Amino acid sequence: MSTLTAPDQVPNQAPDSRTDTPGKKRSKNYRGVSPALRAESNIIRSIGVFLLWAVVAVSIAMLLWMVLQAFRDTRSILSSPWGMPESLDFSNFVRAWTVGDFATATFNSVITTAVSSFITVALAAPAAYYLSRVESRLTNGLSLYFILGLGIPAQVILIPLFVMLNKVYLTDSLIGLNLVYIAGSMPFTVFLLTAFFRSLPMEMEEAAALDGATALRTFVQITLPLAKGGILTAFVLQVVAHWNETLLALTLIQSTEKYTLPVALISFVQQQTYSGADWGGLFAGLCIVVLPMLAIYIWLGRRLTEGLTLGMGK
Repeated sequence: MSTLTAPDQVPNQAPDSRTDTPGKKRSKNYRGVSPALRAESNIIRSIGVFLLWAVVAVSIAMLLWMVLQAFRDTRSILSSPWGMPESLDFSNFVRAWTVGDFATATFNSVITTAVSSFITVALAAPAAYYLSRVESRLTNGLSLYFILGLGIPAQVILIPLFVMLNKVYLTDSLIGLNLVYIAGSMPFTVFLLTAFFRSLPMEMEEAAALDGATALRTFVQITLPLAKGGILTAFVLQVVAHWNETLLALTLIQSTEKYTLPVALISFVQQQTYSGADWGGLFAGLCIVVLPMLAIYIWLGRRLTEGLTLGMGK
């Protein structure tokens, strides 16, 4: 005959895996492992930060070295590559500016970069606004079309571009180069601004629509001021890309008076093959190409971040 045990007399049993006790045990084990995981995460973060600052330090050191070598002559550079300039002699910059014809190349680069970047952003902004606000098969297809354009390298379309421009007499022309820059930059710019417009609040646009404002007026008076951070970012990115672009300019431009700065720098290096190496002038030419973009980034870097935060927070 079996006996019934009272609830308060139940013998100690192993805790069931479905009770709360194992849950507490598992939580205690997790809390026991968590400090180790945090320590490992901190170590990985410290290594990453150290590597990042190491790359930054090396980049700054190389930039300073390039600037310092621009004030030295070729003989002193070859005899002591890591030496310091004895004086601030700007003869290398004068020689690069005149012999390398960097004056004309700088003017061409400024005009080409400013025009192509401005037109790219001016065309991409309304297109991105429409794609971000209208959901349909057409807009989805156009968005996919622009995204596919991001994956086409310039080397693949280089020969077809040259043939097409040659047929309409736009090779060896800054106008043709501008058209190529604008067309090649549209996919990335539209993709960037579409994502930014989608992150903006729509309450003010809805209020403007209730007040009877048209879509164009809403875009110009409300959306553009809110999106000034993203538009400025897109513009600066295009300025940097077009200023440094070399492959298309080297292929489409043949006349010396139409060279942009990267092409003029290559031509200046080729001249040294016949006239002798001029390392001081070469470093001066590199400074002329690199330092303007560095100055723009230093000037607008914080403003870009503040503009993005301000535009998304309103």
